[in-house]
Amino acid sequence: MVLGETDKLRLDSGVEFGPFTLAYQTYGELNAEKSNAILVCHALTGDQYVADDVHPITGKEGWWREIVGPGKIIDTDKYFVICSNVIGGCLGSTGPKDINPETGKPWGLDFPVITIADMVRAQTMLIDALGIDTLFAVIGGSMGGMQVLEWCKSYPERVFAAAPIATSFRHSAQNIAFHEVGRQAVMADPDWCGGNYLLEGKKPARGLAVARMTAHITYLSQPALHRKFGRKLQNRGAITYSFDHDFQVESYLRHQGKSFVDRFDANSYLYITRAMDYFDLSMEYDGRLAEAFTGCKTRFCVISFSSDWCFTTAESRTLAHALNAASCNVSCVEIESDKGHDAFLLDEPDFHMVLSGFIDGAAESRGLK
Repeated sequence: MVLGETDKLRLDSGVEFGPFTLAYQTYGELNAEKSNAILVCHALTGDQYVADDVHPITGKEGWWREIVGPGKIIDTDKYFVICSNVIGGCLGSTGPKDINPETGKPWGLDFPVITIADMVRAQTMLIDALGIDTLFAVIGGSMGGMQVLEWCKSYPERVFAAAPIATSFRHSAQNIAFHEVGRQAVMADPDWCGGNYLLEGKKPARGLAVARMTAHITYLSQPALHRKFGRKLQNRGAITYSFDHDFQVESYLRHQGKSFVDRFDANSYLYITRAMDYFDLSMEYDGRLAEAFTGCKTRFCVISFSSDWCFTTAESRTLAHALNAASCNVSCVEIESDKGHDAFLLDEPDFHMVLSGFIDGAAESRGLK
């Protein structure tokens, strides 16, 4: 959908941006009262194809098809589900690979720097265009969880229930550090060409692959890696005394890097990771996080995973304490899992039970049962 043709999107950087495209998918039907809409927010490398049978780029199933669909936890027989590709993305929403109308060339690094708040402002314009005043729920994990929290901080009157999953109210120094390693890997690739690789007909595939490999390690846990790979060799009976991928875990990471390069834009990776780094809901309140949620009537379910070292349970508890201090309706649940940060995307029955119970309880309170 093309947005911002008359009223521009005002970015945190001060730029008035528009018009722009926000690509989105919907599932299910909006009821007559327009009270059953759920916005699902995607993570860093996700997209709008949350519940498709076949993803048009990867050929795989939608990234949260385990959760979203007919008769599933987010039941599209009951709810109208919306998922949009964030602004700055590369799966249909306007981002650095698209054409700058003023130059007729790809934006590259001339694209304005974006924030999580900018992503959410763009989403509000989409929700307005769909004629929806109040969302029944906003749900998302990781960067998607950051968007959930930004919705509740900036538009609390428009969100009845919220589930921020495997996320935090701010990006930690450790996460910023890992993102910087990834960005430097991209920018060190000669084919990055100062961000103008599209004009040069090149692609910084090696750098982006390394960035993805590095990030992917943070999404897993040591027990999960050991269980899946251990020190098993890759299609060989002995080590080769070379720098080939002797170990299965090496082969796995190389595959992750290559498949990511095939579907994601390098500059989008720079911009979106930077948006996550800048995220800190407590910053404008001099560190007093509770003030970000003063007067918020949204029902919250904050969910973390015991082995997630990317977004720890301790950070979720800090968030929950701040919500309690702001007199919000909040539950905080730690799911025991050894699958690391990616547990919210995997088959994790306890997580599914908690999320299902929260949605059902909120629906009953909302009069949707």
